[in-house]
Amino acid sequence: MSTMIGFQNVTKLYGNVLGVNDVTLELPPGAYGLLGPNGAGKSTMLNLLIGQLRPTRGAVTVLGQSPRDNAELMRRIGFCPGFEGMYASVTGLDWVTYLLEMQGVGRRQARQRAEETLGIVGMAEGMRRPISGYSRGMRQRTKLAQAIAHSPELLILDEPLSGLDPIGRADMTELLRDWIRQGRSIIIASHVLHEVEALTQSFLLISGGRLLASGTAAEVHELLFQVPMDIRIRCTHGRELAAMVLQAGLAEAVRIQPGPAGETVQISTGNASGLTSELVRWIHSRDMIVFEIRTADDSLQSLFNSLMKIHRGEL
Repeated sequence: MSTMIGFQNVTKLYGNVLGVNDVTLELPPGAYGLLGPNGAGKSTMLNLLIGQLRPTRGAVTVLGQSPRDNAELMRRIGFCPGFEGMYASVTGLDWVTYLLEMQGVGRRQARQRAEETLGIVGMAEGMRRPISGYSRGMRQRTKLAQAIAHSPELLILDEPLSGLDPIGRADMTELLRDWIRQGRSIIIASHVLHEVEALTQSFLLISGGRLLASGTAAEVHELLFQVPMDIRIRCTHGRELAAMVLQAGLAEAVRIQPGPAGETVQISTGNASGLTSELVRWIHSRDMIVFEIRTADDSLQSLFNSLMKIHRGEL
């Protein structure tokens, strides 16, 4: 299978600051999520892919070519940036039209295609208004329109759902699903696991400029249960559960919080997989009623922190 994206020992330095640190990977055509916390190096990787940045060391290839100063290759790529580099005084229609003309599309065809694409992303009513009057969500829709207007082979998106309301997120997710169903390739960068999981099952995990892991959604979730994390369980017999967890040596710390509907047991564990396996047995054997089980909201951040410690030899 051909290589869509290739990084060969790529490092990008900003002075003394590492943006990307010795990344090597090969990706065939397909849909991929680039996951990482803010400041992880996601945007740097994307800017290397579109040739906006030159690697300090190593080589980057996209669709078999170097992206740096390659206008022909850029016609095959669509890019939705994380920043809002739009002219506020022009309309969304004029802006998308202008960018299509820069791709070599004739004026009449460019305007027709811009109207069609803005309609697809839900900007039919607002496309003739100045961008200065757009909400953040409308700007996101317009940026996505310009990225797909020329029907690129590869779509590269940097936090494309940021700023959208729930309806907008659902609309854009369905649009991108349709893009993938057509067999087109996509790279979507995000720090929110469930947003990317709704689109693809292939993930790249990046933090501190390093590519820490890659795999499917199931493998990412398995990783989440192999690193230190907090688990909260609201149930009956909370004190009995806390005692069993401690006796089994499956927790570093346990806290109990009484409540009107059962007790909440907060468990800090480095072996979530083992804990959840035992929980099933304990619940059945003690006739406990479990009202809620949840992990801390920053469990993905905990995964990145733990993976970084593994890379540094601290775990």
